[in-house]
Amino acid sequence: MDIQPTYWYILPISIIFASIAATIGIGGATFFSPFFMIVLKLNPEVAIGTALITEVFGFTSAILGYSKKRLIDYKLAFKVLVGTIPMAVLGVFLSHAIRSDYLKLIFGIGMILLAIKFLQKPDVHETKLLNENIKKDFADTGKTTITTRSGEIIKYTVCNVHKGRVITSIGGFFVGLISTGLGELNDFFFLRTCRVPSKIATGTSVLIVAITALAASLGHFKFFMGMGETVLTNVANIIIFTIPGVIIGGQLGAFISSRMKSQALEFFISILFIAIGAITLLEVATK
Repeated sequence: MDIQPTYWYILPISIIFASIAATIGIGGATFFSPFFMIVLKLNPEVAIGTALITEVFGFTSAILGYSKKRLIDYKLAFKVLVGTIPMAVLGVFLSHAIRSDYLKLIFGIGMILLAIKFLQKPDVHETKLLNENIKKDFADTGKTTITTRSGEIIKYTVCNVHKGRVITSIGGFFVGLISTGLGELNDFFFLRTCRVPSKIATGTSVLIVAITALAASLGHFKFFMGMGETVLTNVANIIIFTIPGVIIGGQLGAFISSRMKSQALEFFISILFIAIGAITLLEVATK
């Protein structure tokens, strides 16, 4: 395997992508997949797999942070992962089984739908109201009690468990297929439908997405090994720059998000996703 600094310029790009992703709470693969497809001209399945491998490393520091703060509901995570992991693996196999043009078509449509869904994310006021209602309704009857590192006692009861498992399993399938869809759904789905407080919803979602992405990335790597040394070398030459980039960017994003309002940025990113989806669909249509 011939490791070369061919893609050195991806390091600063990775820092920017990861910083934005961490600031607005979205999976980094959502940025990397289209970049690898449109700019680096990688085959869709290779671009998606490489993006997922990158994303896994980007989540590492976030998981440690939420774990130290005791903001993860491990029981809920396990219940969800039982569905998301096998569905993600199924998505991986399908991404390598269908034609590249069809996969790009699905990816383009997925990006547009993701942008629309992202625009429906609860704003600060709605999130605050939902949290207050959960606290009021389950103050004495909550079946789950979590004491955070700061000493805050959070009580709640996870509602609509079966619906949650079905929806997140579908999200897991799309993680394996197009590298995105689960994390962008979990946060506000857990809050709105399952009535999990936002602090716990975010931390738990990060753990679920990270483990699901890890399973999917291992599946993609298995396929990479069968594609020959050229593909493996190309992927290695990319991730030696994306991995340190997302680790640095993740820390920057956490710093930025605590000091700025992200609503305007979220709107801009949603428009960007629509544009990326449209460009991807146009490439398929004009090929």
